[in-house]
Amino acid sequence: MDNNTINHKEEYKNEIIEGRNAVIEALRAGRNIDKIFIAKGDVDKTLGHIASKARDKGIVVVEADRRKLDFMSQTKAHQGVVALAAVRDYCEIADIIALAREREEHPFVIVCDEISDPHNLGAIIRTAECVGAHGVIIPKRRSAGLTTIVDKASAGAAEHMLISRVPNISAALKELKEEGLWVYGTAADGNNGLWSTDLSGPIALVIGSEGDGMGRLVKEHCDFILSLPMKGRLNSLNASAAAAVTMYEVLRQRSK
Repeated sequence: MDNNTINHKEEYKNEIIEGRNAVIEALRAGRNIDKIFIAKGDVDKTLGHIASKARDKGIVVVEADRRKLDFMSQTKAHQGVVALAAVRDYCEIADIIALAREREEHPFVIVCDEISDPHNLGAIIRTAECVGAHGVIIPKRRSAGLTTIVDKASAGAAEHMLISRVPNISAALKELKEEGLWVYGTAADGNNGLWSTDLSGPIALVIGSEGDGMGRLVKEHCDFILSLPMKGRLNSLNASAAAAVTMYEVLRQRSK
């Protein structure tokens, strides 16, 4: 086992709830749970009950092979179910808009379209807090959640940032537009240069996934697609780096 694997297991340590009874009690107690992994192909009634209760509470349930569960497990007695605890409650999009109004500022919202690496998500949340964004929106599926790994990667910024977790990013963008926000996406083929685009009004900034960028439907909901200036041989930045550059341009324009 290499050092990266060991470190990753250490990062999981404080957020794992494993075993059937432990997960059932966590659900019963209303514990903040980010995601539940259940052994793929297992037809045990108790696991089915856990999955049903979790879905009723809006918790994402993922089928996983036992090798993944074994890797995540601290006790090696997970009984086919492992839950990841969330470090705090998620909020509603309306709460983010309300915060902007309370501060008497144009809303500034960061929308993460399937950022799956928890370190990238943590870095984005950290930058969002530093530039004064009002909130971050993430999808329920195919995305890192608000776990301790993300909290550590954000250097604690996740404790101070409003984060909304939504079933559908396209629907979330529609809701933001109804609140008067303009939606700006980032892509290598964008036809709006970052430095020449007005970013001073109410905006939602969409950051695409590490590998594929923004999804097609999400891209279609953008009012503008931004491109970052590239002078080197590569044509793109890491998702969190691109997010940081763009967020600071928003801050620069708002600070005039």
